[in-house]
Order: sequence, then structure tokens, then C-alpha cells
Amino acid sequence: MDFTISPELDRLRRQIAGFVNDRLIPLEADAGSYDAHENIDEGLLGTLRAEARAAGLWCLQLPEDQGGRGVGLLGMAVCYEEMNRSIFGPVVFNSAAPDDGNMMVLNRLGTPEQKERWLAPIARGDVRSAFAMTEPAPGGGSDPSMIRTFARREGDRYVVEGRKWFITGAEAARHFILIARTSEGAKDAHTALMFDASQPGWRIERRIPIMGPEEHGGHCEIVFEGLEIPAANVLLAEGKGMRVTQTRLAPARLTHCMRWLGLAKRCIEVATEYAARREGFGIRLADRESIQLMLGDLAMRIEVGRLLVAKAAWALDRGERAQAEISMAKIQVANVLHDAADRAIQINGARGYSKDTVLEWIYRYARQARLVDGADEVHKMVINRNLAEKGRDFWQWPVEGVE
Repeated sequence: MDFTISPELDRLRRQIAGFVNDRLIPLEADAGSYDAHENIDEGLLGTLRAEARAAGLWCLQLPEDQGGRGVGLLGMAVCYEEMNRSIFGPVVFNSAAPDDGNMMVLNRLGTPEQKERWLAPIARGDVRSAFAMTEPAPGGGSDPSMIRTFARREGDRYVVEGRKWFITGAEAARHFILIARTSEGAKDAHTALMFDASQPGWRIERRIPIMGPEEHGGHCEIVFEGLEIPAANVLLAEGKGMRVTQTRLAPARLTHCMRWLGLAKRCIEVATEYAARREGFGIRLADRESIQLMLGDLAMRIEVGRLLVAKAAWALDRGERAQAEISMAKIQVANVLHDAADRAIQINGARGYSKDTVLEWIYRYARQARLVDGADEVHKMVINRNLAEKGRDFWQWPVEGVE
């Protein structure tokens, strides 16, 4: 791989870095910047989004004809790291989950009419969205074949009955993508359907309390009680819900990693700055070998994560599925984010445990990284399956001109 980036992409990266440094990071220390769920206040967010859009820092993941910048996944890897140096960054630039993944899958698979109806309002920032797939036991979690929510075809519409939970952003979402079973068979049994929050026949049972700060709209349990969805709102085709899911989750998992790398790097910044000025027993923390070992190890592991993300993004941009590459990146980055927050808190001592820094916020947020979009253990199973199929070719080098 050639790791150089174009001057244009570097200018965009620098512009994002400047916006984050000048406009976002200073707001993190102000309690008035937060809503009741420890995310950025909606009024403040609206102001900052307008500024970001005016500066051309909006929807990098979409092509220009859909209102974005069309930088590709490698370009997103470069820029998303810079965005998430601030805990407020991704949502300001309209690059936060779940909207980020929903916009990419709608752009990839939606018809022109569906893009106008369902994608364009999210891309403009007029509405938020959610992806409803996970269910409480005995329904589908990491194993989508266990999905029990059923969409029964009746003429030109589907009638939905069932339950979903931990649906990110549901309380604030207007547009939903729902994965439901449409047949009892083992193959082509699931369908992706889109519905609007204003439609009757569904309700939010509860906003599930979590240990960390929440995305706007929280993580909700949803009940479907006869929701009617027109057949025109099927994404891709009936029975192709798992293809929709994989099309969405592959890049979405990777963009999670891109953002988490930014947070991990921020943890090191906070730790390094404090270690450079804090003294004890006549020596700066930065001069202690134990601190140097901590920071050096984290720097190496973050760089490993960046390389795995870059390789997976490169493979996806080439049209490959990159399952093993994405799983490796997801495991590596999720774990280094948690450890970066943990060690940065340790270096800062009581200060790190307090709300005087963003470290405790990041620490609570980071624990979910090893669970969302597939637990570590599931991704290790994916890697092993690829290893079993390919054997020694698991580590092969791609050859130019050879498919």
C-alpha cells in the first residue's frame, strides 16, 4: 500500500483538525455544552453543524451528488480520526453512528426515489435515523438467523409484529431501517424495510439506561404491534435483508474504528500533557520509565489499529468484502481505546477519575466498543473461519493485475 495522501485530502484533514481544536474541544469543559444524557446540547449542536456545513466539512461519507464530499473509505479513515479528537466531533460533521452507516447503505442500495425520500433528509441534517435489528432473547443478537420480529405480507404492504432492543438513537430518530423475518425458511428469510416515526403501530417501550454517555436518542426497546409498511419501502428486495445488513455493517464497523482511534489518541494527548508537568519525589512523571512504557505501548497499538483500518478501507474501496480485515481492526481498536482511557486515567490519578478531563467520559463510553456491531468473540470466530477456509493463503499478498 501507498500510505501517502493527496494534498487535497491533507488540506481537508487540517481544516477538520482546526475546527475541532478551535471550536469543539474548548466546549467540552463547559457543563452547559451537554444535554441530560451527557451528549452535546441540541441548540449548540445546531449552531456548530451550520458552521461545519458552511465550511464544507459535511457528510464526507457521501458522494457529491448526494450532498457529501466523496472522499472514499481511506479518506474517511484520515478525517474521522481528526473529527473524534473531540467527543462532540462526529455528530457535528454528520458522521456519527447510526446515521453514518444508514446513509452509506441507503446511498449504496436505495432506488433514486428511496434516496430522495429516506436519504436526503438525513444528509441535510433535517432528521436522524436508526437501524433496528437486535432483539432480546430468544431473538436475534449476534446471530441474525434467530430474528423473531415478523413482517407479514398483505397485498401491497407488510404488517410487522415483534420487539427490538438497544436500538441506538431511536428516541430521536425519524427514519428507521428495520430488519424483520418475512419467511420461515433458512435462506432469504429476512427483509429490510423502512418506516417513518410518525407511522402508527409501533412504540418505544423504554429508553434503556446504560453505564456510559448516550448518543442522541439513547438505546431503546421497541415494540411493533401491527405497524404497516408499504412494499415500496423495501430496501433492495424481499428476502435480501441479510445482504442489506452486511452491506451496512462492513463499512459501519470500520468507521466506528476510525472514530475510536481519534478518541484513543486524545487520551494519549491528555496523559502526555499531564505527565510532562506533574512532578513527584523530585522527578517528572514523563521521565519515569513506567510511564514511558505505558505511553510507548499505547502508541504502538494505536498505530497497529491505524494500519488494520487502512488495509480494510483499502480492500473495501477495491470492492472486496474484507470480513477478516474488518474483524481484526474492530478487535484491535476497541481494545486499545479502552486501554488508552484506562492508562490515561492512571497517569492522571484522581484528576483523571474526575470530570476535570474528558477521560472518565471516554472510559465509560469505551466499554461498549467491545460489544457494539459484534462482540470481540464473534469477530474472532469470523477470523478463524477465514483462516480455516484459506489456510496459509490467509496471509497472502494481493498481486497486481490478479483478481
